[in-house]
Amino acid sequence: MPLFQNATFLITVNHLRDLPQHTGLEVAFAGRSNAGKSSAINTLANRNRLAYVSKTPGRTQHINYFSLGNDRYLVDLPGYGYAKVPPSIKQHWENLLSTYLQVRLPLCGLVLIMDIRHPFTPLDCKMLDWFLPTGKPVHILLTKSDKLSRQQATETLGKAKAELARSYPNCTVQLFSSLKRQGIEEAEKMIGSWLSAPSPTESVAAEQNEQT
Repeated sequence: MPLFQNATFLITVNHLRDLPQHTGLEVAFAGRSNAGKSSAINTLANRNRLAYVSKTPGRTQHINYFSLGNDRYLVDLPGYGYAKVPPSIKQHWENLLSTYLQVRLPLCGLVLIMDIRHPFTPLDCKMLDWFLPTGKPVHILLTKSDKLSRQQATETLGKAKAELARSYPNCTVQLFSSLKRQGIEEAEKMIGSWLSAPSPTESVAAEQNEQT
């Protein structure tokens, strides 16, 4: 069964204090507004409207949690980089995102969405700079790969891998297209490996059981 097949909406929060308390693991999806984050989530879940796809970038203004079962969660983070959002909201998002990425203990990995035609924008790099000091993995989906020819997409992927090797270790990258349903199995395999690991709470419990 696909990893996200049974995803169900759990809660939406706008402040760190309201984040759900659980003992499992969560994977976060982040990306620049209009990069195709919601479409990617819907494609992975094989659902049309699990994550809301809006014609107005920047609509996702809260952290949305989806349960995957077995105390595992998908977290849809606010899109960033939309110029028409008021400055006060921009500041709130930045504080919310940076703090969540840096200190959230159950977070086991970040899926970063980049439009293949505009990868590694300054805001994308800021997200990486926030998250990579945690030592947790990042997997980048170069979305809308159908917008380029196969040769162009392959060249862009190669350049992205070179950029990661040079500046952002502990990151992986792949091509992805919601329209062509390309890259689903590769993404599921990577994210599934993160979620199959024991959570910090589960690891502590296992150690205690071994000692008794």
